[in-house]
Parts: sequence; C-alpha cells; structure tokens
Amino acid sequence: MKQLAKIFALVLLSATAQVSRLSALPDTRAEAEKDPVLRAMLAEMDRSRNDLVLTGFARPYFIEYRLEEIEDYQTKADFGAMLGDALRHQRLARVTVRVGNYTTDSSTARGDGAVELAALDNDPRAIRAAFWQATDQAYKQALAVFARKEAALKQVETPPQADDFSREKPLVSLAPRVQLPEGLGAWTQRVESASGLYRNDSAVSAHQLDVQYSTALFHARAVTTYLINSEGSILRKGEMTFDENFAAGTQAQDGMHLDRSYGSIGNKLADLDTKDAFEKHAETLLASLIELRAAPLVEEEYHGPVLVSADASADVMATLVAPAVVADRPDLGTEARTKGAYASSYHTRVLPEFMTVVDDPGLQSWEGRSLIGSYRVDDEGVAAQRVNLITDGRLENYLIGREPVRDFPQSNGHGRAPVTGPSQPVIGVLQVTASGGLSETAMDEKLLAMARERGLKDAYVVETMGPELTPRLLYRISAAGTRQLVRGAVLDDLDQRALRSGIVAAGNSLFVANYPLAVPQTVLAPALLFDDITIRRANEKNDKLPYYPPPE
Repeated sequence: MKQLAKIFALVLLSATAQVSRLSALPDTRAEAEKDPVLRAMLAEMDRSRNDLVLTGFARPYFIEYRLEEIEDYQTKADFGAMLGDALRHQRLARVTVRVGNYTTDSSTARGDGAVELAALDNDPRAIRAAFWQATDQAYKQALAVFARKEAALKQVETPPQADDFSREKPLVSLAPRVQLPEGLGAWTQRVESASGLYRNDSAVSAHQLDVQYSTALFHARAVTTYLINSEGSILRKGEMTFDENFAAGTQAQDGMHLDRSYGSIGNKLADLDTKDAFEKHAETLLASLIELRAAPLVEEEYHGPVLVSADASADVMATLVAPAVVADRPDLGTEARTKGAYASSYHTRVLPEFMTVVDDPGLQSWEGRSLIGSYRVDDEGVAAQRVNLITDGRLENYLIGREPVRDFPQSNGHGRAPVTGPSQPVIGVLQVTASGGLSETAMDEKLLAMARERGLKDAYVVETMGPELTPRLLYRISAAGTRQLVRGAVLDDLDQRALRSGIVAAGNSLFVANYPLAVPQTVLAPALLFDDITIRRANEKNDKLPYYPPPE
C-alpha cells in the first residue's frame, strides 16, 4: 500500500510539473487565433503578404497591423453643476507598409500609415475589410514616398548614418483585454461636489476669491491594442488610466491671472484619492489662490541660489531631459546622431556627476503609487528594457525604437504610439536619482547658507511649476527662514546649461509625477538646489478685471 501511495505521489508530482511547464510556455500563433480579432487580422496579413504587389513596383518588405479598441468615459462639472458626461467606444485600425529594405525604405521622419474605423463586433469580414482598405492606401503612399526618398538621396553627399529599420526577433505576447469598470457614472456627483467647493464657507470664502472658473473632471480610458506584423510578431495588451482633476483660477487686483490645478492619477480606480482626500487637496488649492491674490509681486531681478521642490523638479526633467534622451532620427543628409538637445552629447556630461537617470518601464509602482508610464512590451512588438541613460552625469544611451540612429542599431523597447499615431521613442518611467542625496531640512539649510555666504537677504523656493516651467507657487525665504508667497515671476535661465553646471545638491526622496498624455509617462525626481538662477518679474500684459462681480 505504501509503495502504491508513493507511485501515486510521483505521478501527481510529474503531472503538476507538466502543468507548470505548460503554463510557462511562450504564447503562440495557435493561441492567438483563439481571439477572433487576432484571427481576422492574421488572415488578412497572410493575404497581404502573398498578394500585395503592383505590377512593375516593389513588393512590401514589412507590414504592420495595429487595432486599438478604445473605451473612453469623461464627466465634467463647472461651478458645482454637471456639464455632461460621455462614453465613447470604438475600434481604429492602423496599417504601416514599408517598401525597400531594412537599410533604406519608404519611412519618413513624420511617420507613415493609414487609419480606418473598424467594426466593434467581431465579424471577421468587417475587420478584414478595414485592414484591406488601410493596407491599399498605405502601400500606395509608401511607393510614392519611396520614389521621392530615392531621388532625395541622390542629391546629398552624406549617406544615412544608420539603417532605416532594425531587425528584431519576432515576439508573441498575449495579455488580457481590458474594459472599463461598471458604475463610472457615480463620479458625476464627485466632480460636481469638487467643482462647487469654492462656495463652501467651511473651505474658503467666495468673496475673498472671486473665482472665475472652478472645474472638476473625471476621465477614464481603457485601450486594448492588437498588433501583428509580417515578421511574425503578435501582440495583445491592455492599458487603463484614470484621472480626476480639479482646476480653479482668478485674477489679482492688478489683473494678473492666477491658476492652480491638482490631479489624482493611476492605472486603477483604487489608485485615486478618496473623495475626502481629493476635496482636501482642492480646498488647499483654493486657499492658495486667496494667498496668491494678496501676495506681492517679485522684485525687479534676483540672481542666486534657488531650491526647486521634487514636485517642480519632475516637471523640469519632463520638459528638459525626457525629450533630449529620445533618439529621433536626424534630417536626411546630415551627420547628426539624433535631433534635440543631446544630439551631440553622447559620452559627455549633461548633469552633475552625482546624478543618474534610467528609464525603467518595468517599474510599476513607487512607494505605493502606481506608475502609468510602465509597460511590458512596446507598440512595435519589442519587449521593454531598462535603459541606463545618464550615469554619473554622463549620457551613455538613448531611448530607441525600431528606427535606429548612429551607434544604436537595435531597439531597446521604447517605440510607443498614441492612438492611431506612428510609433516613436518615448520615455516610460524616467527615474532621476542622486548619490549622497540630502533630506528636505538639509536642502533648506544649504539654500540659506549659500544665500548668507553671498550676502543675499533672501533666497527662493519653487514649490510647483506651470506651463513652460513658469513657477506657480514661489516662496521668498528670508535669512531667518521665514517664507513669503510671491507672484508674477519667471525663471530666465533654467535650461540645459543650468542642469549641467548649476545643480549643487539634490534631495534623497523622489516625487512621482504621472502625466496622462497621449502616451502615458511617469517621471520620478528629487528636489534640486541650483547655484545661480535668474528670477525676474514677468512684465506681461494683464487683462482688465470683470466690470461687475460674479453672481452670488
């Protein structure tokens, strides 16, 4: 009996191991064809690979089909009243056709392709018809572009510095579809409540504020992407983002417009603030507008140390560093490696030696907050990779899609695409760190010590940034450490040179900034202390105040 039990246990163990091995097996085309959308796309791709050629013209060497199924819900309220809500559900088919070969093909800097609406049900003929029409259009477009490109290449002396397209190993990855959860209409009451907080005497006084707009918005989006190409890659992946936003604005007595906003963003509804937490943020924001109305204008000009909070620093990195580390292909006939601020900075110092920057799309959360820029596979069917971009201040790498640049012949999984748009290299989760980072208290002390050493009576701290790196909350700090909110300032020389040579210290904790853009992105950054920044009065034209007060 014991021997029989032992045999049974061994059989059970073997079967369990076999199931484990099967579950670990990679996805296959046979598995993909169980999905009716992918089955229809693959059937049409097979037909295009065999039949797509115009007599006397080149046959495509690469075809890509991408279908995006989008569920998009939005509800908005102004001044405590609902403006409306809308749920949109559609499928969009995008086709890219490349003529030529991997070395020289029909691609252009602005991207190519054709887009068609696709059926919402899974009728295979309707899905295939959308891709057939888009393929025909994309192929004709590629032939015309290729002819013009061949003519242009004959007119330049300098040949291209890299192939037009990289060869990548086909990948099959089948993640589940995503759908918006039920009951999103309940958020209408939340945005109504938030947009009406300005008139709540327990929060702020409407008479003190004279609010000119008070808007709350909830936006939810679920996108399931299906992608196949003629090399054999098959991809299905899902991405969801949720964003609750509050914004309010007023004018100071001198006519200066004052604006504040706050957003709670995540990949799941559970990532967003609770109602009480969100409204507390909104009330704090409204109170800051009252303070801003009463705040003095900055003095004529200041040159000296400036502390940029981690919140504001994330915006600095998103504006100055994120676009500089992507490998955009240079213009035809030039010897440049890429376009942008770091086009000729390979192996040179672009940040202080104590700073390092990586892009890690696999990082899904940070200190309990979800990171909306994370992903496993990019929008060209290449597995996402962690990329060490700047090490000890020196630029060592770029973010690459499948369009190579000089010295970087392969993709590192950063070809990302907005809905219906072409794939381009974009950051995923950009993480900026500093060795020997200081605490918040130590950063404040260092700022004041630098000001005293230079005989300055004040220094400045930027708490939050607005568009174009304009400070929204700017504090003047006296030698004694007292803070005073000021307004009407611009930062004159916060640029690449300031990043390279002007940062003297950085914080030891990172702020999470999620940007729900067309391609979701995340930046994690520490506070930064700059040695010398110019702060001056904006001197912009101010609009007239309203001629009579808002309604009670």
